[in-house]
Amino acid sequence: MEINSVDLLAIQKDNTWDREEWIVPLSIALQSVTAEQAEWTPPGGGNSIRETVNHINYYNKRILNRLKNLPSVPGVQTNEETFSNLEHPAGAEGWIATLAETERTAYELRQAVSGLKDSDLQAPYSDKSGEVKLGEELSRWLLHDAYHAGQIVLIRKQQGSWRS
Repeated sequence: MEINSVDLLAIQKDNTWDREEWIVPLSIALQSVTAEQAEWTPPGGGNSIRETVNHINYYNKRILNRLKNLPSVPGVQTNEETFSNLEHPAGAEGWIATLAETERTAYELRQAVSGLKDSDLQAPYSDKSGEVKLGEELSRWLLHDAYHAGQIVLIRKQQGSWRS
């Protein structure tokens, strides 16, 4: 079987979402996280799991909208704003809604990536960044999700809620 660039991106998407091989994917890092654990902030500072997931969701929705040729999600002034609770209230109900959004977006992203052709990867990522190709941005985005999944595992280890 011949593997093309889109196939490689789809494999990376699976590895960063739900296929545990070399790294812990995001869905596994979030498994069984309670609202209380999600809102816990590490001693000495840093973001909570929930804040990190809000940040991931913000950028994943931006990528998804680009892949679907939809308008981008509302912009923010600073990256820090993406960690805020942008859509769902605090507490268990809000955490469940946040996780559902994360799962739904991950599924839609996988479908969108799989539907690409290699030639699509050469298109500009956006009108504003004509020099950045879609394929380049997708590759960076996948690393972004993997990085934050690792942060979530680290936070869970600090809490004592990670598997032993």
